Amino acid sequence: MKRQLAWLVTLLVALSTGCGVGSTGPVPAGAPASGLWADSLSHYAHLYFVGPYGIQAVLREVSAPVTPQQALDLLLKGPDTAERARGLITEVPPIHGRLTARTADGAVDLFLPVPVANMTGGGLGLSQIICTTANAEVPGGKHPPDVDVRVHEAGYSTAWTVRCDAAGNVVSVPAR
Repeated sequence: MKRQLAWLVTLLVALSTGCGVGSTGPVPAGAPASGLWADSLSHYAHLYFVGPYGIQAVLREVSAPVTPQQALDLLLKGPDTAERARGLITEVPPIHGRLTARTADGAVDLFLPVPVANMTGGGLGLSQIICTTANAEVPGGKHPPDVDVRVHEAGYSTAWTVRCDAAGNVVSVPAR
């Protein structure tokens, strides 16, 4: 009985003392952070390469924001020395003809010079292309995963629409 009473008293004391956080409101902490000039901010191209665990986003420093076409051109050059040292490769197959990416209506129109079925290597390379173009500077204030990429294949009259999610996966967008 004495043990139960001691336990109860201990419990009541613990509950009545609270957690030690006072009930003060916001406390002024001084001026906001400063010191960075707008001209000193770095810009990065988001490129997608393939690593040991699948597709992987890479940030490559550039002098200004890149368009989808500029990002695509960087991707087609392949990983740089530091990226290769980290085990990154490209699965973008050799494509005869020019890959073109243009922005329109807050989306990216991606023009493939060959049908997807004729691209050797398949899925990962196409994911690299789509995610790289979706993560470039798209007018209209949209950012992934809300950027539609309309893929136009040579030999087909209609485009299909996809998006790139945060993990670098290409997901289809239902027809509207």
